[in-house]
Parts: sequence; structure tokens; C-alpha cells
Amino acid sequence: MSTKEKTQKKTVVKTQEVTENEIVVFNDDYNTFDHVIETLIATCDHSPTQAEQCTIIIHYKGKCGVKSGSYEELKPRCLEILDAGISAEII
Repeated sequence: MSTKEKTQKKTVVKTQEVTENEIVVFNDDYNTFDHVIETLIATCDHSPTQAEQCTIIIHYKGKCGVKSGSYEELKPRCLEILDAGISAEII
């Protein structure tokens, strides 16, 4: 047996799968751009530019993922968005 064979060790790396969820906000005919922008700034810690870009995507594409993370982190944020009268869900 060679030295190389003697010194090799078998390494097993365990990985924990982390599930990333996302808050998706949907377009509607009721909320103004300013209201959605202000809500995203307040609930998702977006910069004004980021919130405006998400709002434009929501308007033209019908929906936009606005925040990702663990379900536990996203749930209170999503509830705040819903309380503001904006349609959203965690996926």
C-alpha cells in the first residue's frame, strides 16, 4: 500500500437543505403606485428605487417576487402587505 493510499481519508459532508420562500405581490386595479412603493419600503426594507422597480414589474407583468427568505421571516412581512390592502402570498 502506498503512502498516498494510507493518508487519504474519506470525508462526508452533510448539507442541510434550506428552503427559500418568496413573497409575491400581485397587480390590482385599486392600489396606487405610491401606496405600493411606500408599503414595500416599510415592509420589505426596500430602497425607494428598488420598491419603484418592483412596482413597475407588478404593473406590467402582473406579479413580482419582492422578498425572499425563510417562511418564519416572511410571514409577518406578508401579513403587513395584506393589511395594507395589497394582494400577496408566500410561495
